[in-house]
Amino acid sequence: MKLTGAQIIMECLKEQGADTVFGFPGGTALPIYDALYEYRHEIRHILTAHEQHAAHAADGYARATGKAGVVFSTSGPGATNLVTGIATAYMDSVPVVAITANVEMKNLGKDSFQEIDITGVTAPITKHNMIVKKISHLADAVRQAFYIANSGRKGPVLIDVPKDITMEQCEYAPATPLPISHKNAFSASDILAAAQAINESKRPFLYIGGGVIASDAEEEVFALAKKIGAPVTTTLMGIGAFPQNDERYTGMIGMHGTKTSALCATHCDLLIAIGARFSERVTSDHAKFAKQAKVLHIDVDPAEINKNIQAHYEITGNAKDVLDTLTPKVKTKKENEWMQQVQTWKKRYPVDRAGKNAQYPKKILQTMQEFAPNDAVFTTEVGQHQMWAAQFLKIDRPRQFITSGGLGTMGFGFGAAEGAAIGTDRRVVNIAGDGSFHMNLQEIVTAVKYNIPVTILILNNQVLGMVRQWQKLFYDERYCNTTLNNPTDYVKLAEAFGAKGFHIADKTELRQKMEEAFRQDGPVIIACDINEDENVLPMVPGGRGLDEIIMEVNK
Repeated sequence: MKLTGAQIIMECLKEQGADTVFGFPGGTALPIYDALYEYRHEIRHILTAHEQHAAHAADGYARATGKAGVVFSTSGPGATNLVTGIATAYMDSVPVVAITANVEMKNLGKDSFQEIDITGVTAPITKHNMIVKKISHLADAVRQAFYIANSGRKGPVLIDVPKDITMEQCEYAPATPLPISHKNAFSASDILAAAQAINESKRPFLYIGGGVIASDAEEEVFALAKKIGAPVTTTLMGIGAFPQNDERYTGMIGMHGTKTSALCATHCDLLIAIGARFSERVTSDHAKFAKQAKVLHIDVDPAEINKNIQAHYEITGNAKDVLDTLTPKVKTKKENEWMQQVQTWKKRYPVDRAGKNAQYPKKILQTMQEFAPNDAVFTTEVGQHQMWAAQFLKIDRPRQFITSGGLGTMGFGFGAAEGAAIGTDRRVVNIAGDGSFHMNLQEIVTAVKYNIPVTILILNNQVLGMVRQWQKLFYDERYCNTTLNNPTDYVKLAEAFGAKGFHIADKTELRQKMEEAFRQDGPVIIACDINEDENVLPMVPGGRGLDEIIMEVNK
């Protein structure tokens, strides 16, 4: 059958199982949106107030569901407004397909109105991108985009389509989506060498990241940890990949990770990294990280192996496939002195230890979780509140905790929360600081318009807390442009947009107002006042070793 390019895009989205699109229309995107009107009963479109928010929503949808998120934009500023969201997805290996409209072919390269070379702009922050200059190539381009986004190490793909291509007609033939393949490159000798290293180790330590969640390898990781009696830590992106109530779990590792995880990293004899990339937020000083241990690195992306930390044993492949092959070849280890030592550390340094500075933020988050639905999903913005959420929330399943790890994008969490809520049909709580919240607060209108079940919990300290904490510790308390003192009345703001608002001034109101807030339907904003001098601890100062972790600050 003959269809326009815009109709072909819609048919291909249906082929790929995409039923939701986030976006914002514009002149060059008119044919796409005209076709969307025709398909409106099959493909739901969420109109955001800003394209950046649409990109974050597509990202949150993908992280919460495991399916590729889809975002539309017009050309020029519409396309460039997606850039931060695309970069966020790229850094955290999230499958997002961005379809941008562009000016007509005859106007490309002529500085036409709202023309931008968006493929040039996004080349460093996409897994792949392309501009479609022949309508006969369009269907294959969309199919290829979904395949690339979801295969191997996942990531965002952008397709740029000139307006005249979306208006032309072409013969369209339906196709079945290609099965997603895992580009495993490991050999039998790789597996045997890794198994031998594990069997010979006396103090193995599992360090797992977001790649475990992306490959649905949580059960395989648990089986390996149980078989070899190893403690397990997660990166920020790996939270939810291992049950937090298990005795082997040592908490998050890294700059604001637990003391127990830091001790395990500095005393283990074999560090088994699975789906993690040794970010400097984990290792701090690469030269000092786990220098006493042999390193076994399992990752789907060969570029990550030996990039930051030299591996003694390496396995390139999908984590689930690797562990299915590796675990049967390792020997069962009995309870030993290593795990006894780990339990001693955990008693001395509890996983959810707040220190004397963060008792109230801990209380706020734990009270919130008590009243939130059991199946709630949690997103975060970026800053102190993000680290407190990672430290104090009890996350018992993958895809329950969604945060911007690699890029650290303020303003991410609200859009991600809406995308996650739409994708899962669950209540999503976005944990925010007042600085991050003001980045995208206009999107309350989106949540209200679609009655999205999102709760925004603002830890309001009137400062850019994380940056201020660094100024306190390392810049002689010279607080330059980190004191906000925004006069925003969050209850009135919520009501002005049509949402429900609550203000918690102190701990005496905490339980009563939190319970009331979670009895509400639709979007809710809860602003909790906290002290500007609350700190995120533990903390490893930048460039220091994990053995130099700070547990308390007396200032």
